[in-house]
Amino acid sequence: MKDLAPHIHRQRLVIEGTRKQHLLREDLEKYLDALAPRLDMRALTEPVTHRSDKFGWAGWIHWETSGCHVYAWDEDPAFFSIDIYTCKAFDVRDALEFTREMWTPSELVFREF
Repeated sequence: MKDLAPHIHRQRLVIEGTRKQHLLREDLEKYLDALAPRLDMRALTEPVTHRSDKFGWAGWIHWETSGCHVYAWDEDPAFFSIDIYTCKAFDVRDALEFTREMWTPSELVFREF
């Protein structure tokens, strides 16, 4: 893919995992709120969450340098998918370690773009 804006740093990380307990609104809000300082990002909004009766919870936070989306399905085992997109460099290991600390997943995979 041609880089249309080489002067703008872009980093994306997708983290997915399973866990025994379903994630609740409070889990998403706490995670999104605490992830910003962990990655040295400046939050511009409070976390926003919404629940779909069909699929489960979703949450988002806007950072000065982009943001993070989280999706959490209500199934067994519980599945979550996190999409971090920034225009400021961050350490992937910090995001992975933080996710493990907060949600103690049974399995965790990731891909950096």
